[in-house]
Amino acid sequence: MNKLKAVCVYCGSNFNGDEQLRSAIKQLAETLVKQDISLVYGGGSVGVMGILANDVLASGGTVTGVIPQFLIDKEVGHKGVTEMIVTENMHQRKQKMADLSDGFVILPGGFGTLEEFFEVLTWLQLGLHNKPIGVLNVNGFYDPLFAQMEMMVQSKFLKPANRDLVFNEEDAVELINKMDSFSAVPDEVWFRDRNLT
Repeated sequence: MNKLKAVCVYCGSNFNGDEQLRSAIKQLAETLVKQDISLVYGGGSVGVMGILANDVLASGGTVTGVIPQFLIDKEVGHKGVTEMIVTENMHQRKQKMADLSDGFVILPGGFGTLEEFFEVLTWLQLGLHNKPIGVLNVNGFYDPLFAQMEMMVQSKFLKPANRDLVFNEEDAVELINKMDSFSAVPDEVWFRDRNLT
């Protein structure tokens, strides 16, 4: 039985037309629906966000969008989702998305996607939640980011145990299965002795 009932997906508000990314989005949507996991996302109708929401809905799944009022005013809100929650600002949006979710998946995206990824990852490291975080690393998109994390470990700014809190997979089924059996064990020793060795 799944521990994951709802997964928050962070992804781009643009779509670059890449066929491998399009295929990965479809596979993720089908995996979520097949495992009866609801999608929580940023509520947009455009880009990777809109494609993912449409794919989940087309497969018979449940989609909750969370979007701030100013983006509704710009007419980028999805009009066909199962539920749309409108917040006053971006901070409330991110908190609500996290509260509604049992885990987080990161698809390719830009600044906003990275900011959301590192926020929930930092929260996990600090013990503020114990929800799994998985990167769907389509065609090596996030390879440089994982190389940067390795550099952080080598430079003793990041503990290996905390780097290893993130799943890095190319296949959506494998990613969701690993996330579903996740048990968080962040290393908080640095709070006490500031020693990263």
